[in-house]
Amino acid sequence: MTVLPAVTGPRAGAGAPVVQTLRRHWPVLPVLLLVAMLALPLGAGAEQEGSGGTGTLADAVSGLVVVFCAVRAVRHRQRPLTRTALVVLGLPVVAVAVAALGADSVSDALVGMARYYQILVLVPAAVLLLVRDRGDFRLVAWGLVALGLWQGAIGVYQYLTGTGASYAGEDIRAVGTFGATDVMGMSTVVAYGLVCAVALALGGGTARVRLGALLCAAGLVVPLALSFSRGAWIATAAVCVLQIGCAGLRRALRLLAIGVAAAVVLVGGLGVGTSMLEERLSSITQVTAAPDQSVTDRYTMWAAAIDMWKEHPATGVGLKNFPAYRDSHASLALSAGSDVAGAGATFRRQPLLSPHNMYLLVLGEQGLLGLCAVVGAWAAMLVCGVRRLVTAHRRRAGGLDCALIACGLLVWQLIDFVYADIGGPSTVLTSVVFGLAAWWALAPAAGRETAAGR
Repeated sequence: MTVLPAVTGPRAGAGAPVVQTLRRHWPVLPVLLLVAMLALPLGAGAEQEGSGGTGTLADAVSGLVVVFCAVRAVRHRQRPLTRTALVVLGLPVVAVAVAALGADSVSDALVGMARYYQILVLVPAAVLLLVRDRGDFRLVAWGLVALGLWQGAIGVYQYLTGTGASYAGEDIRAVGTFGATDVMGMSTVVAYGLVCAVALALGGGTARVRLGALLCAAGLVVPLALSFSRGAWIATAAVCVLQIGCAGLRRALRLLAIGVAAAVVLVGGLGVGTSMLEERLSSITQVTAAPDQSVTDRYTMWAAAIDMWKEHPATGVGLKNFPAYRDSHASLALSAGSDVAGAGATFRRQPLLSPHNMYLLVLGEQGLLGLCAVVGAWAAMLVCGVRRLVTAHRRRAGGLDCALIACGLLVWQLIDFVYADIGGPSTVLTSVVFGLAAWWALAPAAGRETAAGR
């Protein structure tokens, strides 16, 4: 009897790679879903600025990610966080709880605690546990790149069609789907994607991956420029220089040449370097000589936060109490609010509810106890992450891209926090960034390459 061979062909295994990829990475899919939620349009005023506010759909999904992680850990009897991870991620817990005791109301205390625990503790811990190997890590990184490209494409369209947020009297500021109330949202998302793309271009395993990542990085430069966000520009430029320097001299010179060529094409050929963009760039060096009103407001609120801390040095004025103490500590140079218009929003004055500096926000509301706990946790993650980056670079055993992504994202966030704080719909993505940094710095699996990771 003749046995006929099994029917094989293009149709038989057309979806096999996709199915295998989903099966291999299924625990991290909720994290990717959370990232995808930031691609959806957000209603104007979805959340107020500051250390809390009303939630968004992404915030709800972040809660589901935490629940999914807890159920999975119990069901599979997953090993809990290491002792070091527990200490590092648990540092802000007590400090935030103490600061909540000074809140004006129970609702403010609960909302503030929930926000800080979400961004600094719960979601980062969930990401740390759900990312099992470097393959999962890279998948989330590519998700950040894809989100940046999507939001960046919308931002470029807004600039070209005059449908963005208002800037200098024109609706040209690229804000993506975040609207005029969160002008930092798109720049943050695009910067995350750019940092990941540069890292993948420097440390990717194959030439195809490196080339694709390099093209993505080049595409993300334009929307980042059109966001007119000086803080994002400074943080991204600093991190990319550090990434290129850590990757080696040869790659540094190669990418530097490509970057110069891209700048020449963008500025000279495509006309990206408009007069408004040039004025925005020059204003970075004029913040003390002739600052505009936004810079004056920021400096005034920084001084107010420092005054609050001087009155309550140990525990601060309490969670979400910055707006209540602002007027009594700010000078007359502070304006009534910032103008909000464009991108589908009608003109209105948005109140200044935070100092736009995460360190001073924590210092003013939580005192030295909160600042030492929060910044101490970030410093510990950075030190541990850099140690593993040095090991990965020295041994050349793979993982350099993951090291550059994790350390780059963490350094970017620490620099950006000088000009921004937690607040706005895009803040939930910051918790994912802290989770990726925590995984590389604290997870035992980060130090070894698996077959799935390769």
